[in-house]
Amino acid sequence: MNDAHRLPPVFCRVVSLLAALVLSINIAQAQSPRELAAARTLMVESEVAAAGIKDPAILAVMRSVPRHEFVPADVRPYAYLDMALPIGEHQTISPPFIVAYMTQQLGVRPTDRVLEIGTGSGYQAAILSGLAKDVYTIEINPTLAERSSATFTKLAYKNIHHRLGDGYQGWKEHAPFDRIILTCSPEKVPQPLVEQLAEGGRIVVPLGERYQQTLYSLKKEQGKLVVEAREPTFFVPMTGVAESHRQTISDEPLTPLANGDFESHLEAGKPEAWYYLRQAQLDGSGAHTGERGLKLANHVPGRSAQALQALGVDGRQVRELVVGIWVKGRNLAKVAAPGQGAQLLVSYFDDDRVPVGQETLGPWQGTFDWTHKTARLRVPSQARVAIVAIGLLGATGDLSCDDVTITAGAGPVARR
Repeated sequence: MNDAHRLPPVFCRVVSLLAALVLSINIAQAQSPRELAAARTLMVESEVAAAGIKDPAILAVMRSVPRHEFVPADVRPYAYLDMALPIGEHQTISPPFIVAYMTQQLGVRPTDRVLEIGTGSGYQAAILSGLAKDVYTIEINPTLAERSSATFTKLAYKNIHHRLGDGYQGWKEHAPFDRIILTCSPEKVPQPLVEQLAEGGRIVVPLGERYQQTLYSLKKEQGKLVVEAREPTFFVPMTGVAESHRQTISDEPLTPLANGDFESHLEAGKPEAWYYLRQAQLDGSGAHTGERGLKLANHVPGRSAQALQALGVDGRQVRELVVGIWVKGRNLAKVAAPGQGAQLLVSYFDDDRVPVGQETLGPWQGTFDWTHKTARLRVPSQARVAIVAIGLLGATGDLSCDDVTITAGAGPVARR
């Protein structure tokens, strides 16, 4: 990736659109301690508290933990945007809202001993350290384990205990744990972790396939796990033993879009497969077909109303995507900022989760009844993952969506 001050325009657009946090370039490039603290406070208030995180202890610790210390230098100017950032080794640091949401689901108490599987950058462990008595964290990748260890030492975290290893086996020597959190996605909860969880304890984990996952909050009652909450999400897969136990392994050039008609929903009333919802909800009275559609509404210029879904796409085999969507608009405002507006946006990432391009269908303006929009979107040859975002990306108005379809085009295969 280029140096931060030379990041390509596509990366800056991904920041503003997928992060759902529109800040001026001066804030994005904040470098002094005072500027960084101001950017961190703005991020917490605008994108963490405003999105539904109410626990004062979590908000306080997120205001204090210097996220910029946990990311590589070339993306440090973007540390206080609410987005995932590449940290190398095919891994990312999760968006701050996701970290806060998982922490809130975990329900950490000051006396708790917490086990984290997947240290990554170390940011989640740092957040937990301000809430728990002790945090035990395991990282399978030697490079990331070494970096996070150095960061913990630099920032003088005394209650974080870390080691290199496969988190599938947990950390038996320090069990039982009151809380366990996984920041990577296995297909099923590893049995050793269930055994190392204290009675009455809680596990927060994203479970599922590579691109379709659900975040579960599970409580141990009489030795068994009981589901308490769930939310669509997208995490990197758990490697090591967990990968060898995975039953669903997709090697398709393009994984199918799920729940494009928004008919399937979770107990919380949110659409299956679609994650990172902002100002979006299922609409039983506004569907184009079937019983439900998705309605997005925003009345503050620059804020985002959105729903995201991840797809696997191999740009060496898929040259273009054929995209279709039924949309209905009311008072959709024209947006002068490049790349923003009411639209469907596809952002592409390579194996290291570095942005390699994006394509759009839209933007749409004004007031109109149900209309079918289609486009053929180019796929970069470096692409391995695509993030589909639909909604009001910085625009105001009301947008209803239904019957989203994405298929591989019949064009020539991109050359290797």
